[in-house]
Amino acid sequence: MQLYNTLSAEERAILIDDAGKQRLTLSFYAYAQLPNPTEFRNELFLAWNPLDVLGRIYVANEGINAQLSLPADNFYAFKDTIEKYDFMKGIRLNIAVEHDDYSFLKLTIKVRDKIVADGLEDETFDVTNIGIHLKAKDFNELLENPNTIVVDMRNHYESEIGHFTNAIKPDVDTFRESLPIIENQLSEHKQDKNLLMYCTGGIRCEKASAYFKHKGFENVYQLEGGIIEYTRQVKAEGLESKFIGKNFVFDHRLGERITDDIVSQCHQCGKPCDVHTNCVNEGCHLLFIQCDECKTTMENCCSSECVEVIHLPEEEQKAIRKGIINSNKIFKKGKSGVLKYKN
Repeated sequence: MQLYNTLSAEERAILIDDAGKQRLTLSFYAYAQLPNPTEFRNELFLAWNPLDVLGRIYVANEGINAQLSLPADNFYAFKDTIEKYDFMKGIRLNIAVEHDDYSFLKLTIKVRDKIVADGLEDETFDVTNIGIHLKAKDFNELLENPNTIVVDMRNHYESEIGHFTNAIKPDVDTFRESLPIIENQLSEHKQDKNLLMYCTGGIRCEKASAYFKHKGFENVYQLEGGIIEYTRQVKAEGLESKFIGKNFVFDHRLGERITDDIVSQCHQCGKPCDVHTNCVNEGCHLLFIQCDECKTTMENCCSSECVEVIHLPEEEQKAIRKGIINSNKIFKKGKSGVLKYKN
């Protein structure tokens, strides 16, 4: 019984080409009490693998967080596999704004402690006691209210390339960092202001809204379905998009164009640019913003040091990488000291 991906990304890409079918990229989440997340994880893999579902999915005792792609032909068969579970019946599936058949090239389902790492160990915190969900039209209206504070619940490298106008954008690397920062910054407005939050697909706001209600904030709102669903509703209803720029996504595309605005800069030369890339050096892979000119000049590297490394023989590159933990450098995601202009 196969319970794990057995094909390489290259092999999977060939199979996608050979199939010649359009694929849908979508995401969803659900908070629920799952007594046996490992068993749930295995059931999902066995159901999804035959449907050619690919993606990155996390399950935990508190629910599921999924970002995936599948052949459009298999969409309704896929819906049947998730709606057999009571807590996912009628669940909203956020369909990507821009489609890419190669957005995911493996099916990875992992069991985690939490579907959104929050660093909280408060057993009195009820994650299901959430704020008020707002659709795009109501969200836009509340944005215009002078009594509203809007907060971006994403990380710095996400909000850097696109955000709602006048939003507070915490300069953080992780969701868990943002919670105490926002609470402290807005501690004097727990009763007198509307706390309006948004994120990519809604999952972080869902937990954040419950957290801030737990901390005494009285008027807590969140964008239903996040930026992805907001964009769909804006287009369908002919609304003005208050979100400008690109929406960062966690697949190989690294972003979906929402408006033509370029709100960020190349981390190497400072020109207007909002294209994320990973340093091509296998021992680095730093995520940063790089324009086409710098991509050519720097050979898709983040620094001259990495350019030197990629020209070494492969065996020498492997020797340099051996035993070195690069997670701290990768984790900086555009804050590395090697990015001269950015820093």
